[in-house]
Amino acid sequence: MLRTKLARSPGLVRYTRHLWRRYGIFWLGAIAVGLLAVFYARLIDWGYSTFQAMQHRHAWLPLIVTPAVGAACVWATRRFFRGAEGSGIPQVIATLEEGPSRLGPRMLGMRILVGKVAVSFLAILGGFTIGREGPTVQVGATLMYNLRRFYPRSNALIERQLVLAGAAAGLSAAFNTPLAGIVFAIEELTRSFEARASGVLITAIIVAGVIALGMNGNYTYFGTIQLGSHFPDLLALAVVITALVTGLAGGFFAWLLLHTSRWQPAALQRLHREQPVLFGALCGLVIAVVGIVSGGTTFGSGYAEARGLLDGREQLSAFYPFLKLISMVGSYLPGIPGGIFAPSLSIGAGFGNLLHMVFTNMQLPMLIALAMVGYLAAVTQSPITSFVIVMEMINGHALVISLMATALISSRVSRLIAPPLYESLSHRYLTPAAQPAAAPESPKTLEPLFEDEEPPAKPADERSS
Repeated sequence: MLRTKLARSPGLVRYTRHLWRRYGIFWLGAIAVGLLAVFYARLIDWGYSTFQAMQHRHAWLPLIVTPAVGAACVWATRRFFRGAEGSGIPQVIATLEEGPSRLGPRMLGMRILVGKVAVSFLAILGGFTIGREGPTVQVGATLMYNLRRFYPRSNALIERQLVLAGAAAGLSAAFNTPLAGIVFAIEELTRSFEARASGVLITAIIVAGVIALGMNGNYTYFGTIQLGSHFPDLLALAVVITALVTGLAGGFFAWLLLHTSRWQPAALQRLHREQPVLFGALCGLVIAVVGIVSGGTTFGSGYAEARGLLDGREQLSAFYPFLKLISMVGSYLPGIPGGIFAPSLSIGAGFGNLLHMVFTNMQLPMLIALAMVGYLAAVTQSPITSFVIVMEMINGHALVISLMATALISSRVSRLIAPPLYESLSHRYLTPAAQPAAAPESPKTLEPLFEDEEPPAKPADERSS
């Protein structure tokens, strides 16, 4: 019997090793993503609380602090952390499209993870309008991608599964919305469902969500709204109007980010190109002025304002969504690490508050929920992900059909104005066809080079020389 056990032990060892490589590394990575997401969330919350305390004591201080922080963030990102700019989701999409083996080392290195967390923390200390959810997607993808070193013979399929699982797990842990993480992986990151990776992917998302749940408790991101069993007669009209308004506003925001050369004065474009640090300081000054004008409500991600509206504790001006949009554009243009998920939800809540002046007989939380999903779907043009995120965040299962309809209509309206934002932004990171890959120090990773903004091609005699 002893000989039999010994004879079987090599097979058992190989089988155990196979299970570890097939599932264990993914589970270990998911646990790490969940822990890091919670740490990152608490770090950002503490940073913004510090800024608020400073701003409440000295209302004029953001005029100095925010421009200085903007300049420092731009300098640090361009000098040390190229590839960490923006939300991070376009980088993940580009890496999955071109292949982790090609873009992974540049877009998902540990240096990027450090820069993403550190610089976005500095930006929130300065009151910039950024969220942490998009960056958590890139952080999760980076963490999981670097676990490929545990595989003795890593290949393209394993690396792709790691990146996909890490990104989806990051969103799941950031919002505490496991179902949204699964839908996000299918709709936004891959535009398909890979059967070979589906079980491992879903397990990683659930594990990351459980870790976040265990550390933060059983909570919904924006609390639970109470709607009752009777819906108003004008609900269908409210869905259509809300979808049209948020679709136009979200499409306009995406257009602003994708076509900066069409609306920025030539002097600003030259300043951005030649003196990006000074441009970052100028954007910080705009954010500070807008924040002071709004009474401080446009600083930060906007989570507190959106939750306050849902709870009935916050009274915001009708101009809030427009001022918040200006602050959001000013935060994104310099190329500072930071996401747009939470600010988009806050702007959507502001539009819901504005539409309540028209639909006075409807419950304010209901209009806010519809506007949040409408604006987020318009910005991302991922309607299924948007309505699942909002549904899970507010425990709004009674509004499923209304949320779904609003998201679908607003995303279609937005597409008439601008293409999908994340997919379009990911194009800047792809290796140009018939050209060598851009070096990491190239400003291409920060400047928006889209089809209508590319510099004219050089004449043939210049190229030959």
